[in-house]
Amino acid sequence: MSSSGPTPPSPLPSRIPLKALLALFGSTIVFACLDTTAKAVSYHLPVIEVSWFRYFINLVMASVVLNPISSPGAWRFRRPGMQILRSLLLTAMTLANFSALHYLQVAEVTSIGFLSPMVITLLSVLFLHETIGIRRVVAILAGFSGVLLITQPGFGTFHPAMLLALASMLSGAIYTLVTRHLATRVDPGSLVISLAAVPSLLLVPPLLVVWQTPASLLVWGMLIFMGAAGGFGHFLVMTAHRFASAAALAPYGYIQLVWTVISGYLVFADVPSVWTIAGAGVVIASGLYLLHRERVVHARALAAAAGPAGRSALT
Repeated sequence: MSSSGPTPPSPLPSRIPLKALLALFGSTIVFACLDTTAKAVSYHLPVIEVSWFRYFINLVMASVVLNPISSPGAWRFRRPGMQILRSLLLTAMTLANFSALHYLQVAEVTSIGFLSPMVITLLSVLFLHETIGIRRVVAILAGFSGVLLITQPGFGTFHPAMLLALASMLSGAIYTLVTRHLATRVDPGSLVISLAAVPSLLLVPPLLVVWQTPASLLVWGMLIFMGAAGGFGHFLVMTAHRFASAAALAPYGYIQLVWTVISGYLVFADVPSVWTIAGAGVVIASGLYLLHRERVVHARALAAAAGPAGRSALT
């Protein structure tokens, strides 16, 4: 006999398995190396060509692993409209991100990208009609102020490419919402294939216009590494989320900023400015507080679903 009451929220995670943390940390290193490599290659080839190679190589790898014989479900494209929209959003995010990396430090672009959780929360209010309290509103505003510290509009340090980094972040936030919608409705393998196939086809026409043959084995190697790193990084993220929830893992993703600072210094001798470090600190602190408030709200909902005994446990 089933209960007629509301379904209680799922319990909060108590601890994170080491294998989940290792996979997540590995993904942050891989993505930092990917961005650093993309910045280096952008000095040799057009951004459109760099982006196309990133997805085409990923498509080749995914097609081998998720081939129609071993993984037929990956080639059944349910909800094609939403899958294409998701792929277009990621394509826009990549083009804007790689373009911004050509002009900005990797740490600057990464720091601006950390605003994404706050934008996702804001978009959830606007389009999913979720409600948030004043504390989370303040956290979102603080996150935006952190980005203002990094970009400093109206001052001499502002670079127009920072707008590209913001566009990349916004596209990525909407992409995340669409992915959440599709995650329980579409075969995961299908999401992987479509994510690589759509950009590979979409970018062919402009690619034919700007094509430049890579001039050295080093450039070829960096292009291949980018495609492999993109696929492997997403694999590590999916592995981490198999063993721990997104809420539990979210705070640890900010460690990517450490790797981007290190890689940017080693490869380009880039040293983040005081404003970049201060702004990144504000953005990260805002994101962590926003996550904390979401956990508090979740715990209260859990206690309310458990009845008087659950509510007394919180007091």
